[in-house]
Amino acid sequence: MPPARPRLLYVTDLAYPARGRRYCDEDIFLTARLRADFDLALCHPRDAVALMDAFDAVVVRNSGPVLDYQDAYDAFRARAAERGTRVYNQLSGRADMAGKQYLLDLTAAGHPVIPTVDRAEDLHLLPAAGQYVVKPRRGADSIGLRIVPADRVRGEISGEVLVQPHVDFAYEVSFYFVDHDFQYALYAPDPGRRWELRPYEPTVADLEFARRFIDWNAIDHGVQRVDACRAPGGALLLVELEDLNPYLSLDALDDTRRDAFVAALTASLHRFLAAH
Repeated sequence: MPPARPRLLYVTDLAYPARGRRYCDEDIFLTARLRADFDLALCHPRDAVALMDAFDAVVVRNSGPVLDYQDAYDAFRARAAERGTRVYNQLSGRADMAGKQYLLDLTAAGHPVIPTVDRAEDLHLLPAAGQYVVKPRRGADSIGLRIVPADRVRGEISGEVLVQPHVDFAYEVSFYFVDHDFQYALYAPDPGRRWELRPYEPTVADLEFARRFIDWNAIDHGVQRVDACRAPGGALLLVELEDLNPYLSLDALDDTRRDAFVAALTASLHRFLAAH
């Protein structure tokens, strides 16, 4: 008999209504390609705990904001820790996987991130701005994000939100990694159209910027997206480090780069399974 193929439980919410994107198309494409190497089944994040023990690993992909199923996600993490379940991305991430605290930590440590505070008494630590961004600590996909004028920001602060200056950036750019290996970059030339993406050729300095956050994070096996903005002075500032279920915008790539990404993801999954 041929050797048994690895079994993957692929967690996704095919019905999640993302703005300007179709998460389901990306997951249909990826699972169709991964089936060449793995036996694979798809499930909603609320079904993962009931099904995960029958598989060699769980792959968390476009599963939507955790806020929509916090109880199920907490139960999933607890069950994975209890049973030693292999989860990809690894659940050791220190960035969005654990909430937005990392933006405060990176600000305090002097990393190139949009300055972030969570207390009214720390507002003076932020650059002066006419408007500020207020976002939930456990937000995702811009849920709950508000832009407020400077004279109102103090009244918006509670223990559940973060505050940042509203940066008049030139454009946003995202860097995509599999494990610690850079794959591609995409950018939105029009700041008002975040998801109209084009290929971006990063400079050496751009990649050094992105890699410092991949190196900072505690994930050896997984897919991560470093979101940044080009500040008025020309420097890149971190907006978000997505290490739980980053949307990959594969439809913005040509066939060659898309195939290269699939090959990198497949090789990473094989390494992950072999290492555990």
